Amino acid sequence: MTVTLITGANKGIGYETARQLLELGHTVYIGARDTERGEKAAAELGARFVQLDVTDEASVRSALATIDAAEGRLDVLIHNAGVLETTLDGPAALRSFDTNAVSIVRVTEAALPLLRRSSNANVVTVSSSAGSFWAVNNPERPEFNLPLALYSASKSAATMLTVHYAKSQPGIKFNAVEPGTTATDMTAAFGIGRPAEQSARVIVGLAVLDESGPSGTFQDEAGHLPW
Repeated sequence: MTVTLITGANKGIGYETARQLLELGHTVYIGARDTERGEKAAAELGARFVQLDVTDEASVRSALATIDAAEGRLDVLIHNAGVLETTLDGPAALRSFDTNAVSIVRVTEAALPLLRRSSNANVVTVSSSAGSFWAVNNPERPEFNLPLALYSASKSAATMLTVHYAKSQPGIKFNAVEPGTTATDMTAAFGIGRPAEQSARVIVGLAVLDESGPSGTFQDEAGHLPW
């Protein structure tokens, strides 16, 4: 059975991704900072819960140790936890980069020993076309007028980290994904987005790649994205 960890999975896209992967037969670990919310989500879905704050080294190490003890390996890691800051200042920048980019290093490094024990390891980074230089400089794209500098910059970093991990870990597939603008708590203030179910399908598609699947890519539902 495929063992999967999804960060920030107690709601939104992460929650729906967990539901779809459970339907495919995965053993899914819901990683969530808030224990009560995480346990509730896991119980609703029939998943397993692990307390995981991606901004806290000790929490990350403990979560992966729990999975190691129970499963002995990790087949799929989905970096889904993220924040969207609308304020542009130093503290907001630190929060944005710590959650959206630094956490990828923090969680991946803790997970690598478990991923290396998998016969088909997939790591998926939920990134954004808002972090694409091509998109934000293209007047025909909605990202051209998106006033979210910190979100865009941190997601650009997330995609770059994914590419470098793909190069340095050839035995593991690393791919970044733009899941589509989704109606979640993060986008509620903008009143935009499609149902999480649709966007989760894009993530699931990369999470279930077989051994011949690509690595080091940035994709949306239509295929490869320039960035």
